Amino acid sequence: MSTTFSRRRVVVLLAPAIAFASFGATASASTTAPDSSPAGSDIDLSGVTLRVGDQLTITQTGLEAAGQSDTPYAIEWASFPSGPPLLEALAADAIDIGSVGDAPPIFSAAAGADIRVVLATATPQVNQGILVPSGSDIASVADLDGKTIAVARGSSANWILLKALVDNGLSVDDVTIAYLQPTDAQQAFNGGDVDAWAIWDPFASVAQADGATLIVSGADLDIPGLGFHVSSVSALADPAKAAAIRDYLSRLRIAQEWQREHKEEWAQAYSELTGLDIELTTQLLREDSQPRLLDDEVIAAQQAEADAFYDAGLIPTEVDFAAIVDDQFNDVTDLSTPDTSAVPPPETTTE
Repeated sequence: MSTTFSRRRVVVLLAPAIAFASFGATASASTTAPDSSPAGSDIDLSGVTLRVGDQLTITQTGLEAAGQSDTPYAIEWASFPSGPPLLEALAADAIDIGSVGDAPPIFSAAAGADIRVVLATATPQVNQGILVPSGSDIASVADLDGKTIAVARGSSANWILLKALVDNGLSVDDVTIAYLQPTDAQQAFNGGDVDAWAIWDPFASVAQADGATLIVSGADLDIPGLGFHVSSVSALADPAKAAAIRDYLSRLRIAQEWQREHKEEWAQAYSELTGLDIELTTQLLREDSQPRLLDDEVIAAQQAEADAFYDAGLIPTEVDFAAIVDDQFNDVTDLSTPDTSAVPPPETTTE
């Protein structure tokens, strides 16, 4: 694997762009497609602008690569450095929907935000977890006792960190947690200002390519790697926006299927997006994301996580995760009902 990229270059490439509103995002609008309503719908979407939160523009790039970006409504994209600030924007009505990991909806709900989880996916967490720098004497989670660990507050990595500590007889009081957004944490980790870093991809793969060691992964902790699309209640209450959301989620499902079937093309698109070597993007995309129904199993896993955060004193109130789930789009996710007639088939070419 080539590791010719420098640490400084990766920090710049993975950093969020100039601030949008007050939430650290950048916005861009798509063009509106000629066909103003999706198949099977009589709602005219030509006047709808769906404001979508993304992280590192990964979702936007995925839709474009899969031929699913020509929507009958405009999309205004806003890119965020992690899930928590994305959901802050959602709570402030700066966006309508966005993708986050497992922990952000819990923290957002605990803060009183009026949100709804509308789509779930699962990705094996084999390469996301707690890293230590090259040459560190930390070899296990038990060795983190008394150490300083960087993590983004309320992120999926925050759950990996908490579960790793609890599973190994430690608590958040036994370590010093430096709450830092990914690019700041990356700089602190590379500069030796923290002893460890709890983080997700692509940051985890970049750090390991540069010599860091993954001492525990989410897979080691039996974390299912759930991710969610979360919408505002106000967007769901608007019939036209709700119809646009249904079409958008259908396109996401098709894009996921395309990514599983076109790994080389997806790795190339991801490489061009991040500026990372193709060898690295090929490795970090080796694990497929799979759609998951918003069912009792998912809700139970999230409820256990929410209870753990509350018991650790990391959220101020208990969260009833079932109360923030809206399963009206489960038919989009259910692979046993493969009808995706609301969306044109993906247009792909093989060279």
